[in-house]
Amino acid sequence: MPCITKSRTNAALSLVFIVALFLLISYLVQQNVDYIKSNLYYGINGKLIYIGALIISIVFAPVSVVPLMPIASGLWGWKIAGVLNIIGWSLGAVIAFLISRKYGVPLVSKLIPIKKLRKFEKYIPEENLFLAVVFFRMVTPVDGLSYILGLFTRMSFTSFTLATVIGIAPFSFVLAYAGTLSIGYQILSLSAAFLMFLIGLIIAYFSYKKKNKNL
Repeated sequence: MPCITKSRTNAALSLVFIVALFLLISYLVQQNVDYIKSNLYYGINGKLIYIGALIISIVFAPVSVVPLMPIASGLWGWKIAGVLNIIGWSLGAVIAFLISRKYGVPLVSKLIPIKKLRKFEKYIPEENLFLAVVFFRMVTPVDGLSYILGLFTRMSFTSFTLATVIGIAPFSFVLAYAGTLSIGYQILSLSAAFLMFLIGLIIAYFSYKKKNKNL
């Protein structure tokens, strides 16, 4: 129990830190947008670097680049930033899925703690997996879900990719747009996102209870 409590505490602190950093960077970008545009290269190479960072954040989870999104929105506008988010996160998810399918536990365990994956695997439902993946992507698009699905399910590559893109898209644009809002509206937006996350946890819990009721 102490280990579980410590793990949850660390996760909560990490989330608070990421949100605080997101708000701080958003404020700094909005106050210095002209300076940022004139001092950062924001052509095609900048976009490719940003996509690369998003891919790394998925493959080497739980690295998070969410605090960088206000910079992307400031440089290219929230619509382009949202599209880049979808591309980067989707490519990262596909790479992680293929790694887990081709190389299995031996390699995946070097990229992300395998015990963590086995713990969350219990929450993946056996029925309506496609819809479940879409929903989980909407509320937690940047976690180790790709590795879990690649290792512990028989979900096809096509279904995985389609569910991932559909699920990631709303979150990608919401975060990109949130980076352009005032701090007050950002707090409201992030609060709504957190509420969706809690709903996801509740659904995952009942899915776990249903899946393991006969164990």
